[in-house]
Amino acid sequence: MKRSVGLWQLMGFAVTSFAGTLLHFLYEWLGKSPWIAPLSGVNESTWEHMKLLFWPMLFFAVVQSFFFRDCKAFWCIKLRGITLGLALIPVLFYTYNGVIGKSPDWINIAIFFLSAAASYLYETRLLRRETAGCRHPRLARAVLCIIAVLFVVFTFATPRMGIFADPLTGAYGI
Repeated sequence: MKRSVGLWQLMGFAVTSFAGTLLHFLYEWLGKSPWIAPLSGVNESTWEHMKLLFWPMLFFAVVQSFFFRDCKAFWCIKLRGITLGLALIPVLFYTYNGVIGKSPDWINIAIFFLSAAASYLYETRLLRRETAGCRHPRLARAVLCIIAVLFVVFTFATPRMGIFADPLTGAYGI
């Protein structure tokens, strides 16, 4: 398994990059259909851009888990990787905007890809070493499920906080 880790992670990065890019536009392309809203970006808020990373990484992890059954720390590693990516998006976005000001779209796109790459590189390191210190893989899966529920709930019942605000329209959620 250790030999194929790099290939799996590279495939994960490619799938996440492609699917995240597709999800960015899917809500608009499908006529703002509410059934796709929990998975797709419904506006240009930072929170909605975090969804674009989360769902592809989670779905890829589910598929990957069938091939990594012998890795006891798999879900703990995936939780750490996904959490890293989710944290990097707002940290990089708000840091860049705080220092420079309004960022061009290509910077925002680069932040997405950089966050995905950092997540998969971090996971690769942990998967090769199998050193995640995972005592409770069920808890890791439960935390990922809680994050998934939050992405769904906050799509329709959006808190009035800056991370949820569309910088273009000032709107929250749908």
